[in-house]
Amino acid sequence: MKLVIRHCVEESNIDQNFNVIDPTKIRHAVIKGGRIESLSGLIDPASHLNLDYPDHKVTMCAIIEKFEIGAKVRIADNGIIFAKVESAAYDHYGNVDYTERLSNMIQAVKREHEIRMMKKRRIGEEKVKTN
Repeated sequence: MKLVIRHCVEESNIDQNFNVIDPTKIRHAVIKGGRIESLSGLIDPASHLNLDYPDHKVTMCAIIEKFEIGAKVRIADNGIIFAKVESAAYDHYGNVDYTERLSNMIQAVKREHEIRMMKKRRIGEEKVKTN
């Protein structure tokens, strides 16, 4: 099954008209088989709710039961059910240097990967010492 990255919102953050109540509580998620496979942190309003930066403006969000790995995505007969971000949620945050943000994100992911690898090595070394 195909992996799909979507803007997601918890169903508790949706009103009766399928509008997002608090758009700062939207996250990116990887959806696989109708469930959340992985989650990011909360969106950054400066890039997602910014009238001055329309390139990555969030407009629709897949509705999920909760922000947890394995949580169900709300699906109807014709596919994923979406909620809308209302126009009042957007504001002027100024220009966004996407290249700088992307570079910072890549560096953070590399650091996180290095930390995980060091922890795995330590665990392996500890197992060797105890045997």
